[in-house]
Amino acid sequence: MPRIALGLSYSGSGYCGWQSQLGGNTLQDKLEEALRLFSGLPLGERVITNCTGRTDAGVHALMQVVHFDTPLQREAFSWMRGVNRFLPDDMAVQWAQEVPPEFHCRAAARTRRYAYIALQSPMRTSLDRGRVGWVHRPLDLEHMQLAADILLGEHDFSSFRAAQCQSLSPIKTLLKTQVSRRGGLLPF
Repeated sequence: MPRIALGLSYSGSGYCGWQSQLGGNTLQDKLEEALRLFSGLPLGERVITNCTGRTDAGVHALMQVVHFDTPLQREAFSWMRGVNRFLPDDMAVQWAQEVPPEFHCRAAARTRRYAYIALQSPMRTSLDRGRVGWVHRPLDLEHMQLAADILLGEHDFSSFRAAQCQSLSPIKTLLKTQVSRRGGLLPF
């Protein structure tokens, strides 16, 4: 049975995170329903997806890798357009490709990249609400970079893990930090 990998981007503001929950308002639930509809499966059947990492409520992603098994043979373009047809507007498949049966997106992930954006402004934002943090006091980029650099290298993050964490190891290596200013927005 073919295994398909997708690059999924989404705005997580309206969702309870990635992992499927009883309430059903999760990114995984929305993607699996879109896959079911595109695949023509009857109600009650489901396409089971795996992702590189579960995100919390309100977290956004660019190119989060997801995989699933399916008996359907489709071109990559068809997977993208067809699944996007059934996804909400704040989610989109950006690419699709068939991968070897032994591929597992979580186990195959070698790195992850995170971006945190802070708006330094005397007033809160309205248009970027839910997408940026807001601080009204001046930020000290030099000291922020020094603080971020302390995290470089290999560290044990056991004290930050949830009891149900599925990661194989609490040991993580931070390769790069970058604090920079861009026109009033501060990504770090």
